[in-house]
Amino acid sequence: MELIQFRRAYSRSVLLQMLLSGIIVASLVAWQYGKIKDIYLTNQLSDVGIIINSLILVLFFLGIFRIIVALGGYAREEKALSTFMGNMQEDPDNPLQDMSTRNMISTRYLMMQRLYESRTPINHGALASTLVANESTRINLPRYINNVLILTGVFGTIVSLSIALIGASSMFEGHVDSSGMGLVIHGMSTALSTTMTAIACYLFFGYFYLKLTNVQTNLVSGIEQVTTAYLSPKFQVTNENIVYELTSLMRLLQELTKKMDHSQKQFGAMEHAMAQAVISFKTQTDAFPTHMEELKTILRHGFRIEHEKENDE
Repeated sequence: MELIQFRRAYSRSVLLQMLLSGIIVASLVAWQYGKIKDIYLTNQLSDVGIIINSLILVLFFLGIFRIIVALGGYAREEKALSTFMGNMQEDPDNPLQDMSTRNMISTRYLMMQRLYESRTPINHGALASTLVANESTRINLPRYINNVLILTGVFGTIVSLSIALIGASSMFEGHVDSSGMGLVIHGMSTALSTTMTAIACYLFFGYFYLKLTNVQTNLVSGIEQVTTAYLSPKFQVTNENIVYELTSLMRLLQELTKKMDHSQKQFGAMEHAMAQAVISFKTQTDAFPTHMEELKTILRHGFRIEHEKENDE
């Protein structure tokens, strides 16, 4: 069972979604290009609508570019975190093998190692807060664009309504002026186009900005889980850890005492068996001369040695 709940290729999936969505939007724009051209470019009495819509698109594409860059960086961080997890399972003593020291998980490992070697207490909460604060600065520009993108549409609407009011005022000066009516229509058209542009860009950008924050949360969560599961037991020393280690040591000592007691009993049994063997050997040794005399007597009778001696005499 996997201990770390971490999506290893989340950034790449979001980039793929962005690519497919961009292709779909570009296809729709190409399909309805004639109508879009009529709304945004044809019969424009001023360049106000074009300027405001261009400003909205510049902000939109700038934010999209920054999101793509951030997702690419997070994809590399996810790969590094996956490699680190594999190294910790295969070779815990060398977890940075085949890894750069400039990614987030390597920085976290080296920081905890330095604190451990300098006998400094490790505050996991402070490390996590620092990481979140550092990563929040990566998406400042997308966050700002996400907040102001819809306001650019409101700004365009206000400017366009101002143009329409100028045209209406010229109409009510005492005579009907076609140019005033044109300004009114132009202002309303510009207000509509800028609002449409801002809403469409905000919907697309807001969705992928939300995905970017999800990717960031997924990565930071993975790093904190790896820290808790692998790094804290390796480097962090607390009173609870000392008590736990002492309890484990006492348990091992109890098991060792039981084994020693069992071995002592085995040694006692062996000692008793050896004493019995020595007694048996001594008994057999004491009886050995008697057996030798009996053996000599048997040999004399067997070879008739005494009978031959008597004949010689």
